[in-house]
Amino acid sequence: MKLFNSFLNLISRPERRNQNFEELLEAGNISKIINSMSSCDEWADEAIREYNPALHAIMNRRDKLVKDKDGRVQRVEKRWKLPIPYQSYINEIALVFMYGRPVKWLQQSDDTTQAFRAFTNLIKSTRFDSKIRQCKRLAGSETQSAMLFRVFRNGEGKPDCQIRVLARSKGDDIRVSWDQYDNINHIGWGYYLVEGNKNVYHFDIFTPHTIYRCKKTPLGWDVQPEENLVGKIPVILFQQEKEWHGVEAMIEREEFVGSRTADTNDYFADPTLVLAADVIRNMPDKKEEAKVLIASGVDDIKKAAGLVTWDSEPVSKENEIRWLQNHILSKTFTPNIDFDNMKSLSNVSGKALKQMMVLADIKAQKRKETHDELLDRIGSLCKAIIGNVLDVSLKAECERLVIGHEFQEPFGDDITEAINNIVKLYSDGLMSRETAIELNPYITDPTQELNRINVVGPSNFPQEEALS
Repeated sequence: MKLFNSFLNLISRPERRNQNFEELLEAGNISKIINSMSSCDEWADEAIREYNPALHAIMNRRDKLVKDKDGRVQRVEKRWKLPIPYQSYINEIALVFMYGRPVKWLQQSDDTTQAFRAFTNLIKSTRFDSKIRQCKRLAGSETQSAMLFRVFRNGEGKPDCQIRVLARSKGDDIRVSWDQYDNINHIGWGYYLVEGNKNVYHFDIFTPHTIYRCKKTPLGWDVQPEENLVGKIPVILFQQEKEWHGVEAMIEREEFVGSRTADTNDYFADPTLVLAADVIRNMPDKKEEAKVLIASGVDDIKKAAGLVTWDSEPVSKENEIRWLQNHILSKTFTPNIDFDNMKSLSNVSGKALKQMMVLADIKAQKRKETHDELLDRIGSLCKAIIGNVLDVSLKAECERLVIGHEFQEPFGDDITEAINNIVKLYSDGLMSRETAIELNPYITDPTQELNRINVVGPSNFPQEEALS
């Protein structure tokens, strides 16, 4: 009996959560709802500090006070603070290997051409390719971002859609309520608006059927529910660990070693003259370029007179810096891309270049495990927006539409080799004309291209021309 009751408690837990959510909404207790939702604010704040070079720990290094023998401050010696922006470099490389080239959307159903054309138009009009790059960059640098699809009526009174990117660094509070199966119950978005002379805090709660517009007032929360015409939560959530996760201490160490080395260079890089004390009258300060070491007598002059130079930094320090650099990049799956490495790659094929960048490709493949699901959700959400809001006449066709996607290689494929393979397979009878047209990388609309070929006629349209 106890086991049966435990089972009933398990299956009814989501319902009780929803019931508590509804009860809190009716009571206007939005603050409790906000506190019950999960947040990545702490991780995001830490990542934002590390992403900004001006906030690195090395910037807290203090200048040195030089005192005389009586303890009076003679001068302040500058100590170098050299933050290294590894974080942005690592993040940008990861972004390029994910969305350096736009996602390729595929129609995988029959008799849904109009719905798919409406989908591609929505992707273009909302500047989706730009927005998803922003989301990926922010997620990599802050651990979380979101893509909000907003439907509204434009100036002509027609239904329209736009995308807004949400992130902690942009002043947005992103909160999520999950169930035990990692499904999203509802998503909250907090933000400030200027109303009159005050900044007023707003918090919108998105559920599949209702959007609750909440505004904080001196007397409590003002809640205005509105119907969610889309029928789905219009938010796509991007979450991950920061792209430089695991190498924070190594980055901090290299910054410290580099800054200390810069101080040492200032002190020892210029030659130092050795003279006897009774010869020197107006000695330059040792911080100036012409530094002097004083010998005690003439015998010392004969032994040590001349210029003392610093040949190079210690080998152990050089080895440590090289070790840090190699491990920072390799442990974040980031290739070392600089001018010296790239100047000899002008004639390298795309396949060879991919092999050279295998570390970044490994990382991208790992990220695709999550982003495949996100792109599936984006396709489903866009179909709902089109069928329920933008063009209701396409609702049935949108429900039949099956959308696929492919990630494209950041440096492009070898198109010549691909076309030669397509021509050979078609000529040998191992591939249909329709498939050959679909695989041709130069053709963006296979259906339209096939219609053009049929109008011209097969007899007047050579195979090679049809494929190129």
